[in-house]
Amino acid sequence: MAFVDTCMHEFVLDLSQLKKETGCSAMDIAKGLLDYGVHPPTMYFPLIVHEALMIEPTETESKETLEEVAEIFRSLREKAYQDPEALHNAPLSTPVRRLDDVRAARTPVLKYAFEAVSAE
Repeated sequence: MAFVDTCMHEFVLDLSQLKKETGCSAMDIAKGLLDYGVHPPTMYFPLIVHEALMIEPTETESKETLEEVAEIFRSLREKAYQDPEALHNAPLSTPVRRLDDVRAARTPVLKYAFEAVSAE
């Protein structure tokens, strides 16, 4: 964990060592979570922690669900060491593959125009 103080309702993972050893970034891990059906956590925040993932489990999650997600994180860590290229390409099982996050941030599409469908 990035901070050793008392943990309230969230914690921050510092994945800088993982990136240094495997080349897999926090973004790679977050995208890899999608292949397990897990919504990725907040990325790169706080800004003072490099390669940060901020995890904030809700009180409604069961112990079993939290253990399942912890096991998914363990699997992703193992994959980072064994097959980092797979994580660089994640997600692999979603309808939409890895998006260009930089392009999306720089040229966002703020509204989608639906085409009219004929009732014929």
